[in-house]
Amino acid sequence: MTLDFFFSNRCLGLMIATILNIVSLTVTQIAEAQVPASGAITLKSDVQESNAKTGVITAQGNVQINYPARRIQATANQAQYYSRERRLILTGNVYVLQEGNSLRAEQMTYLIDEGRFIAKPQSDRQVESTYIITDPEK
Repeated sequence: MTLDFFFSNRCLGLMIATILNIVSLTVTQIAEAQVPASGAITLKSDVQESNAKTGVITAQGNVQINYPARRIQATANQAQYYSRERRLILTGNVYVLQEGNSLRAEQMTYLIDEGRFIAKPQSDRQVESTYIITDPEK
């Protein structure tokens, strides 16, 4: 077991946690007391890679994220986490679902330190969001 292997696995874990944190903050706002932060997170993709020199973690091909504790599912063609810049980019047919709320885009960028989220469509399309609106009196 090399140091690169250890670093890759550690960075991959950070990427998964970051992706799910970002998705949960950007799709819907749910009170912390109502949603536990613990639980199993599953990231699946055709290829996963980490570059210790650049701090970039990449998952490519059929990227699937499942986080049952926060009821989050996300898919994309690729996910990249820039650990030094604390920036996450999901690209290619991006879809995020949380408790009935959904978001579709070609590219999504989240700037972690700024709390800023940017979704971009394909050239002749639009970003699409669907939100479940509940009656606050019920």
